[in-house]
Amino acid sequence: MKSYRLIPDDTHWPFVHFRYGAYAFSGALMLLTLILLPIKGLNFGIDFQGGILIEAEMPGEAADLGAMRASLNHLGLGEVALQTIGSPRDVMVRVEQQPGGERAQNQAITTIKQTLQSRFGDGVNYRRVETVGPKVGADLIRSGAEAIGFSFLAILVYVWFRFEWQFAIGGVIALLHDAFSTVGLYALTGLEFNLTSVAAILTIIGYSINDTVVIYDRVRENLRRHKTTPLAEVIDLSINETLARTIVTSFTVFLTVVILALLGGPVLRGFSIAMIWGVVIGTYSSIYVASPTVLHFYRREPLVSEPEIAPGREALP
Repeated sequence: MKSYRLIPDDTHWPFVHFRYGAYAFSGALMLLTLILLPIKGLNFGIDFQGGILIEAEMPGEAADLGAMRASLNHLGLGEVALQTIGSPRDVMVRVEQQPGGERAQNQAITTIKQTLQSRFGDGVNYRRVETVGPKVGADLIRSGAEAIGFSFLAILVYVWFRFEWQFAIGGVIALLHDAFSTVGLYALTGLEFNLTSVAAILTIIGYSINDTVVIYDRVRENLRRHKTTPLAEVIDLSINETLARTIVTSFTVFLTVVILALLGGPVLRGFSIAMIWGVVIGTYSSIYVASPTVLHFYRREPLVSEPEIAPGREALP
């Protein structure tokens, strides 16, 4: 029985030929992000902005978000966000930071509880109550930025030692491209940017560099096998040889995060949407950014008398 293959084994697509078009597309993404950040900014969640978070289990079969919103919006606490989490009875209430310090936050929490109990009775079960001050939010922003920065540095060192510095530059450029465009996605869509978003960016970075290292490893192998072949052809050959693995892996992860976005609920939706974008842009950058970038930095040593191909290996077609 003949098996079905998503990507044939003998592809010969000239990926490097389209590198300048890819550079233009990536540059447009970066420019769009640079425009969106000062104009729209990021919708910082309670983790970074500070505020009040209450998780409550409401009585009845499902929470009446409309009635809850109507009751809480008249309290004068500013913006109040409601969403169900998991069960239809479980609700997350987010309230913006209240002026007046800790006493004002505690008073707001008391007011919210009294309002909900007077409207829905004593059956309201409070599972979690948190307050995040602006100083804590600023510390979390700094810690998140440091986590992303250190991950870039560690990856740069790893790729440098495993391959060569020219490969490390290409890999880091691709990772910056992926991370920055994901931030632009948050700015464009208005998705809440919180600690889960930082986790999504770090996950995208790890996924993208994994794809890039697989291609780089094949490039290094083919550089030894085809010593007189132009570098652009070697890179094209390497991408084509790893293409089936790259596409199948990306497609599998893509299906997983799509299902997570559809069924994971509001809490995981922002993370899932970012991961959907990350899988697509990470696969693209590994092929069209990280790999062609090596062309602009890598210079091959001239050969003296070494054979072009190792014994037992076939030449390029």
